[in-house]
Amino acid sequence: MICKILVPVRGDGKGDNVLAHAAALARRFGAHVTITHCRPRPEDLMPFGVPVPAFLKKQILEQASSVADMEADGLQAEVQALAKTLELAMAAPSSGTSATASWVEEAGRQVDVIKRHGRLADIICVAQPDVDRNLGANTLKAALFNTGRPVMMCPSTDTVIDDLGANLAIAWNGSVEASKAVAMSLPLIEQADTVTVLTSGGEVNGATTDDLINYLSMRGVNSSVQRIEPSGTVGKDLLANSKSIGADTLIMGAYGDSHETETLFGGNTQAVVDTAKMPVVFVH
Repeated sequence: MICKILVPVRGDGKGDNVLAHAAALARRFGAHVTITHCRPRPEDLMPFGVPVPAFLKKQILEQASSVADMEADGLQAEVQALAKTLELAMAAPSSGTSATASWVEEAGRQVDVIKRHGRLADIICVAQPDVDRNLGANTLKAALFNTGRPVMMCPSTDTVIDDLGANLAIAWNGSVEASKAVAMSLPLIEQADTVTVLTSGGEVNGATTDDLINYLSMRGVNSSVQRIEPSGTVGKDLLANSKSIGADTLIMGAYGDSHETETLFGGNTQAVVDTAKMPVVFVH
């Protein structure tokens, strides 16, 4: 059962879309959405390595604090209005009876805020990184590598389906990363209407696809298998096959190679991060 969903927001224009995905999950599970805002500390905005007279430093800190106040108040009001539209009640968790949300603001670094609240979340929703604008990559990385929790990457879209998570695709190759992805995503998998395992059949020295099908069956999950015929990058093949079976969400292990290696030289996870047009749940 999904009870807590974390949505970090930064005022970069991507929060509305991410919150819409989180709200769809919250309505499906009667879950609580914790919306966290990382407020920059005024002292962090001071010029680094440049001597600043005391009187000027005081003015800069006061102005920075005032601007931060206005930005935070505006963002909070915007989020609360959007939550109402998305049928999220700004209230305490309802123990699975209705979709609720709360606003949490903390000063400091985004990575620390995600660590603190993400490690006890059932799933974290973040925006798909925008390569052209250099936005979102650090948030996705912080959620994946610092919480140990499933992370739903939400692509930009005009509409989010109400029954998000009803039709799932699972990327399976028998690896530790794939096994973790299944284990950590069981609350989603067990509530899905349709579950399809995507595999190329190359589970070398790992659990086989049949093993996974049997394991899911033991948990009351009926699933089927879709064989992938490799045609290039595996990541893109996973997305293409997910689309062909009508899946609304793909679940997969993330960054079997290091993040830096995949970012520089390419890899299955990075291909999905860069090109996905559907929500993807990553587990590292």
